[in-house]
Amino acid sequence: MTEKELVIKSDTEKEVVPLVAAIDVGTTSSRVILFNRLGQEISKHQIEYSTSASHSAYSASGERRLEENKTNGSSNEQTIFSAEGIAIEATEYLEIEDLEKDVEPTLRFPKPGWVECKPMNILENVVQCFAANLITMDRVNGDRVSNGLPPYRIKCIGIANMRETTLVWSKKTGKPLIDYGIVWNDVRTTEIVQKKKDETPEEYQEHLRELTGLPLFSTYFSCSKLRWLLDNIPEVTKAYEENDLVFGTVDTWLIANLTHNNVLVTDVTNACRTGFMNLNTKDYDDELLDYWNIDKAKIHLPKIVSSSEYYGNFVVPECTKKSLTSTAWDLLSAFSQRVPPVPIQGCLGDQSASLVGQLAFKPGSAKCTYGTGCFLLYNTGTTKLISKHGALTTFAYWFPQLENEENDYGKPHYALEGSVAVAGAVVQWLRDNLRLIPRAEDVGPLASAVPNSGGVVFVPAFSGLFAPYWDPDARATIMGMSQYTTASHIARAAVEGVCFQARAILKAMSSDAFGSEDKDFLEEVVDETYEKTLLSTLAVDGGMSRSDEVMQIQADILGPCVKVRRSPTSECTALGAAIAAAMAFKTDEERILWKNLKDVKKWVFYGGVEKGEKAPPSTTNDTDLKVFISKSSDKSRRKGWKMWETAIEKSKGWMNEIQLS
Repeated sequence: MTEKELVIKSDTEKEVVPLVAAIDVGTTSSRVILFNRLGQEISKHQIEYSTSASHSAYSASGERRLEENKTNGSSNEQTIFSAEGIAIEATEYLEIEDLEKDVEPTLRFPKPGWVECKPMNILENVVQCFAANLITMDRVNGDRVSNGLPPYRIKCIGIANMRETTLVWSKKTGKPLIDYGIVWNDVRTTEIVQKKKDETPEEYQEHLRELTGLPLFSTYFSCSKLRWLLDNIPEVTKAYEENDLVFGTVDTWLIANLTHNNVLVTDVTNACRTGFMNLNTKDYDDELLDYWNIDKAKIHLPKIVSSSEYYGNFVVPECTKKSLTSTAWDLLSAFSQRVPPVPIQGCLGDQSASLVGQLAFKPGSAKCTYGTGCFLLYNTGTTKLISKHGALTTFAYWFPQLENEENDYGKPHYALEGSVAVAGAVVQWLRDNLRLIPRAEDVGPLASAVPNSGGVVFVPAFSGLFAPYWDPDARATIMGMSQYTTASHIARAAVEGVCFQARAILKAMSSDAFGSEDKDFLEEVVDETYEKTLLSTLAVDGGMSRSDEVMQIQADILGPCVKVRRSPTSECTALGAAIAAAMAFKTDEERILWKNLKDVKKWVFYGGVEKGEKAPPSTTNDTDLKVFISKSSDKSRRKGWKMWETAIEKSKGWMNEIQLS
């Protein structure tokens, strides 16, 4: 297939190659990526956040940085480490927040267990990344036109974002009421959550779970974070009483600032994580708001909309001008005034975006993303399942413009989800705190230097246990050590700790999906129906998935019933946002890049050729595609699982026990 086949007539009747822009705001970085029809990255720019920890370390002394760079064989002083502990160096396409400037870092940790982000930094970083892509595209288009090739042109924009992170700002000014937001993995609301749980009868707890799909008594969700702000921050309380308070997650904040109409919206995949939305009505529920003592007459809540519809036209916010060069500002201003304007029309919470980017559209598809945390989603289609085994019920996506398509793709799709608070972050902990490895990439070889953990079990519950255990009082433990234990055993146990939690979540989901209370579907092939379901494959992406050694350990822990397939696309989350935006056009004629989800898979996975035909090598995205199959024996695998379950029980309730003593 040649690029000529991807060329279309633009609105000015000139030939162009259409692209979709994806804004992806994660816990530790922001990026903007331009995708073509093949799902290939045409341009990309990323800003990795500095943190209060890295800022303090830099301010105190440059010695540690120099020492780390020498260890890593790097001469570049602009090196920091990602949430997975991977060394990141500044390049033309990747910036690191400048630690030399006297500015607040985007992420800060003011107290143990507290995690905050700066909303203005996030907005400025997104705009800077967008500007960098426009600068790159302007340069590339100049070369393309001079060589007789049609230029690239952005058709629409989608957004993916970290969920549950809670921001508050003024309706009158549009500015944050406080200079920080509370990030999803912050645990400051533990007392609020525990008090609510103690005061709520079990029968009513189950009723609330039926409404939301969530175990509300966790610090994870937005509801307790908003309650904490109202109870503890005078500026927020004052705005609430004066009907000036706007609440939103990161998607709402970005869309409000980047659209011409400053529209206040959130999509279902984000709204369902607040604890305020009824899964059945797809709207805020008065009973839930009352439960958290929120008067909706005093607060401005974003309208809940689908994941794929027109929200507004892109504009560059005036408040970001000071952070941009004159060239960047001029390009963004011209882009904002383009005729016809470029719409923002796709929005997905990051894990739903990853599910879509993995092309896991069919019911029964499962995916696992290994990032700062570990997130596993199981697509249940249009069926809403309320888990009996500790998983969450969440929206996978909602693409209403596909209402007339086959397979119910236009209807809201649900998913079961399990979240592990600490995944790649445990690798960073091994590197920075224990100094067991010089680079995160070394954890796989170190863990694989031994055939097993030597009896060591590592429960990485640094901020409590998420699904399927839901114990905020649990804390990280390392058990089973002896004089035989080596650094390799500890590293392997740490990796296994993440993989065991993924197994626990998949076990819970399969039990919910197949309606069994007492069978472990990962150990027993009950019938041929199970063997033939798509649950037999777990699609994986994220930082840790790039390690062959780690993914083989995951496959060994899951056993022979589930094979692990690494995604061929490294940026699944951003690609999911791009797909959502492309699906928002109302007609096939307008949906130029992909007509429907089947067409997405045809182009992204198969290079545009029909099934059974062979695609030219240059058009396929299979460089990282790899399947891992279990090599573990039944005896060793089951023994390991028994050890894990025992360790989990011993790690539960730690904070509660010591507070009572």
